Amino acid sequence: MLDLKDLEGRGERGPDFVESYKKTLINRGYTLETLNKILNLSESRRSAITAAEQKRALQNQLSQQIPQLKKEGKDISQLREELSVLAAEVKKLQADAEGIDSQIRELLLTLPNHLHSSVPVGNGSKDNVIVKTWGEPRRFGFPVKDHHQLGETLGIIDFQRAGKVSGSRFAFLNGWGARLELALIQFFMDIHGRLHGYREMIPPYFVNTKSYYGTGQFPKFYDDVFHAQGFDLHLISTAEVPVTNYYQDEILSEKDLPQRFCAFSPCFRSEAGSHGRDTRGIFRQHQFHKVELMIFSLPDESYDWHEKLTRHAEVILEQLELPYRRVLLCSGDIGFGAAKCYDLEVWLPGVQEYREISSCSNFEDFQSRRANIRYRDGKGNLRFVHTLNGSGLAVGRTFIAILENYQNEDGSVTIPSVLRPYLGGSSVMK
Repeated sequence: MLDLKDLEGRGERGPDFVESYKKTLINRGYTLETLNKILNLSESRRSAITAAEQKRALQNQLSQQIPQLKKEGKDISQLREELSVLAAEVKKLQADAEGIDSQIRELLLTLPNHLHSSVPVGNGSKDNVIVKTWGEPRRFGFPVKDHHQLGETLGIIDFQRAGKVSGSRFAFLNGWGARLELALIQFFMDIHGRLHGYREMIPPYFVNTKSYYGTGQFPKFYDDVFHAQGFDLHLISTAEVPVTNYYQDEILSEKDLPQRFCAFSPCFRSEAGSHGRDTRGIFRQHQFHKVELMIFSLPDESYDWHEKLTRHAEVILEQLELPYRRVLLCSGDIGFGAAKCYDLEVWLPGVQEYREISSCSNFEDFQSRRANIRYRDGKGNLRFVHTLNGSGLAVGRTFIAILENYQNEDGSVTIPSVLRPYLGGSSVMK
């Protein structure tokens, strides 16, 4: 969430911020309607507060006359009536200001984050910028199968029975499928925990409404979430939601930052806005596993950590020897809450495309302002932390990439060397 003071030109970001933010809205494809409504409401709120203060001052002035008038034996009934009217007017003006406050907050929750100056302007994915490419796609001497075909040939992915039990966009992972999924999870956690220094975490899989608002998913993405009927609980769409709110309403010490976590969790998404997209296989499921990297950082260090976090996700792909590229998202493709975002896209031979396997974002203080996560700096001032997160990685999509990139002509799949210790030393899935 943005700071109203910044939008009014009287905050820490200076008087020119609102003009910069208008460009962000236009470049993201938004209109200025909501912003203008907020600024108009803020002016009305200030007018109501000013009027209330003026009437309260008059109220105090008249009240001070009562003792003297009583002493002089004069009738004060008219004065009391006038004070009663003033008290009612002050109460109404205060209520009006509080009501406008609520309207402003609701509208602020619908505004996207301000974009970092390095984010390219564009309308969609075609305008994203490829920053780097690693690895060469393998050349196959036989017809390539996609993961759907390979999974069924090996008997490790069962879509038919999952459809019978749960419906579309679910799958059973059997035998090698289950073993590979678990091996990937443990491998990711080991690399990020032992090599990269993140603190391992398994978060709750349900969170309350306040937590979803804290990360920016609510109200915008309410329909993408599964809700527990009769409870203020919702299944998590990503570990980002519970882990970001780990420090909700807390004040951290400057010396304790950064805080870094790698969190494993299942993720649950209704995929309400993706009808007809990626319906084949397990690329886009209602339930999938992911290891999320989460950093709480000092503001002046967050963009350094953004580069490091993205690099940590890349290391996983390189150790698995999977070709990938890093892409800087443009203004028309970047997420609602991100100030800057890199996507990592892995090469999938089955579709002959690079497809997203990780998004690494710096939210600056957008989420921490919503979740009220602050720190006390060396001068004793309270400031909002910066939050960053990224997939390290999406397990199911890594599963897909391994099947397709390591497939053999006979339908078997070679196991990447770094995963073999997690799979009893086996070198191939048959």
